[in-house]
Amino acid sequence: MAEKNIDLHIESLGITLPPSRGAQAVYKPMVIAGNMLYVSGNVPIRDDGSFILGRAGDTMTEAEAQAAARQVGLCMLGNMKGELGSLNRVAKLVKTLGMVNCTPDFPNHPEVINGFSELMVEVFGEENGKGARSAVGTMLPRGVAVEIEAIFELKE
Repeated sequence: MAEKNIDLHIESLGITLPPSRGAQAVYKPMVIAGNMLYVSGNVPIRDDGSFILGRAGDTMTEAEAQAAARQVGLCMLGNMKGELGSLNRVAKLVKTLGMVNCTPDFPNHPEVINGFSELMVEVFGEENGKGARSAVGTMLPRGVAVEIEAIFELKE
């Protein structure tokens, strides 16, 4: 059975990835060590370059925060494609750390980060798109709604 072409699969889903963006501070957006890809925290950036700001449980609903988490996933995939040349180099998602900007009493961090996780499953499939995961609530830089970092395994 032929291996799925992820770049073509994304197109067939009607998904357009945002352009790759460089680092916004003193760090590398991603680091390859052996066959592992460590992706720095990504935030939700709209097509016009503006950040999606908000605080779940205060200025944004859970559904809006979940949509912001999906946008983080799109931004991350765009950055990865820019760095790797093709998402076909990705074997699987290994680990996700999702951080939600929220009020202290907002309890649904996992549901928000599902916006990212569901996109990864949509793109890479159930087996390769679902990895280990943590989801926490906190205060985030510049008031962004969500920040997500991830670790992927690359194909040999």
